[in-house]
Amino acid sequence: MTTNLAEIVAQVRADMESHIGSGRVADYIPALSRVDPRKFGIAVTTCDGETINAGDAEEPFSIQSVSKVFALTIALERVGEALWQRVGREPSGSAFNSIVQLEHEHGIPRNPLINPGAIVVADVILNQRDPKLAITEILEFLRARADDRSVQIDLEVAQSEADTGHRNTAMAYFMRAFGNLNGPVYDVLTTYFHQCAITMNCVQLARAGLFLAGSGRDPISGEQVVKEARARRINAVMMTCGHYDASGDFAFHVGLPGKSGVGGGILCVAPHRASVAVWSPGLNEVGNSLVGSLALERLALLTGWSVF
Repeated sequence: MTTNLAEIVAQVRADMESHIGSGRVADYIPALSRVDPRKFGIAVTTCDGETINAGDAEEPFSIQSVSKVFALTIALERVGEALWQRVGREPSGSAFNSIVQLEHEHGIPRNPLINPGAIVVADVILNQRDPKLAITEILEFLRARADDRSVQIDLEVAQSEADTGHRNTAMAYFMRAFGNLNGPVYDVLTTYFHQCAITMNCVQLARAGLFLAGSGRDPISGEQVVKEARARRINAVMMTCGHYDASGDFAFHVGLPGKSGVGGGILCVAPHRASVAVWSPGLNEVGNSLVGSLALERLALLTGWSVF
């Protein structure tokens, strides 16, 4: 095992060369279907403040469901433990947009990292306000965590999500019927779709997640973003629920808390060590980045960063 992190990141990039282009881009969202599947980026930001990257790590991409981690952080700061009365903390074992599971559990989503759970979280952040205020709050939080004002929302992607997000709309009305959605469905979904349409690159995303590696404290700025106990619980939810019905498989192969998005990005946390972001648009059969998952498995092996 090499001990130099820059050498490890370079090795991971080289090891992925034969896999790059594998998987299928998220073609059910028109704006994402045009992304080049041969893109691959990786960035590692350590708790010592060092950032190492390789590949297309500075090219922006749609973070999609990776945004759910940051939205969850905001919601927990807003309402605390009361959030868990409206959304669970258990792995879904089902697809991220399963309506069957939602009906069986009376409109209470299994966890905040599947689509219906994230829609409830968006409702908490919205808090009966104008969606523009909620969207701005989420965007500003990401900009602050990334320490980069250039983080933006891709309005084309947001509109594409709204035009094709019929299943999300159905789930939102379903939860509204069970009394688990307070705001107007249109406003909640507008918030959610714009949240998912945030674009970042791997360097920005790795920096943004660093507070979760630092026990809730940003080790570079010194800001205590959330209490240590809350950061630990967010990491726990990421570990058990961050890759939908493949969360167990990701934990088995990588052994780190992580959250994927159908844009091909994955945020991974090595507690007390580093925050890692990878991007490769091609997805596997359950909607997680195929090459990104392989890259994180290789990185964990070479660094020995597994929590197990």
